[in-house]
Amino acid sequence: MLRIALPNKGTLAEPAATMMREAGYRQRSDNRDLSMLDEENEIEFFYLRPKDIATYVGSGDLHLGITGADLMDESGSQVKGVIQLGFGASKFRFAAPGTSDETEWKLEDLEGKKIATSYPRLVRAHLARNRVRADIIKLDGAVEISVQLGLADAIADVVSSGRTLRQHGLRAFGDPIAESQATLIEREPRPDREETVETKTAKQVFTERLRGVVYARQYLMIDYDCPKNVLDKARAIAPGLQAPTVSPLADEDWVAVRTMVRYQKANKVMDDLAALGARAILTSAIRSCRAVEGPIEPTL
Repeated sequence: MLRIALPNKGTLAEPAATMMREAGYRQRSDNRDLSMLDEENEIEFFYLRPKDIATYVGSGDLHLGITGADLMDESGSQVKGVIQLGFGASKFRFAAPGTSDETEWKLEDLEGKKIATSYPRLVRAHLARNRVRADIIKLDGAVEISVQLGLADAIADVVSSGRTLRQHGLRAFGDPIAESQATLIEREPRPDREETVETKTAKQVFTERLRGVVYARQYLMIDYDCPKNVLDKARAIAPGLQAPTVSPLADEDWVAVRTMVRYQKANKVMDDLAALGARAILTSAIRSCRAVEGPIEPTL
C-alpha cells in the first residue's frame, strides 16, 4: 500500500486535495484528520506540515509527497521532484525597507547586514554564490515584522502579491532567490534502496494520474464542422497533440473534427477556424488524460 503525504494546511492544502479528487482518490472530510485510508486505491494519505513532508519522504517512511519546490530544497533531504503540479506558484525574494525606486536595495547592500528568514539554507547558498556575507536569523513565521521590531535589516521570504510586504513598509528587490510551485516528490533512488515491483507500479500509476490532471488543465477539447476543401488549413490552426480526429458527416462536403488546444489559445483558435469557414465550433473541459509523451510544463 502506498503511503503519501499531503499538506495539512496553507496555500497548497486545498489545491492538493482538489487534484487528488480529480485523479480519483478519496480525501478527508474533516480537516482535523491527520490520515485517511483510500481502500479502493490502496493508498493511505497523511496530512503533514508542508515543511516536514520532504523529511518524511527522504527518510523512506512515506513513498511520495506533495510540497513546494522551495521547501523541498530547504529541507536538505534526499528527495527529488517527480513532476511539477501547476499550482502554488511563488517567488522567494529579498525585501528591505523602501517604497520607491530611489530607495531600492541591491544584493551587495546586504553585506554585513542581518537577514531574517524561514529558509536559512536557501539564503546562505544564494549569498555564498554571490560572495555576500551576512548574518542569518532563522524565524519560523511572521518574518515581515522582524525589520519593524529591529531584529533584522532585511528579510528573505516567499512573495506572491507583495501586499504583506507593503503593509510593513518593505519592498522586494533583486532577482528571485528561487521560484517554486507544488511538486510531487520521492526519495532519491540508490542501489541500496530497492523497491518492490508492486511499489514501483503503484507509484507509477499514481504519478500518471496526476500527470493526466496537470495536462488536462492546460487543454480544452474543441469540436467543429469543417468544409473538406479547407481541412488542411484547419489542421494547421489546431493540429492537436498527435493529430485531429476527423469523422464524416451526412453532407459529403463537410467533416466533423475533434482536437485538443491549449487553454490560453482556445479563443484565438476558434476565431481563426470561424474565419476559415468552420461552423458549430464548441469547446469542452477535459478532466484528465493519459498516454502523454514527453515532459509536461504546467502553466502557472
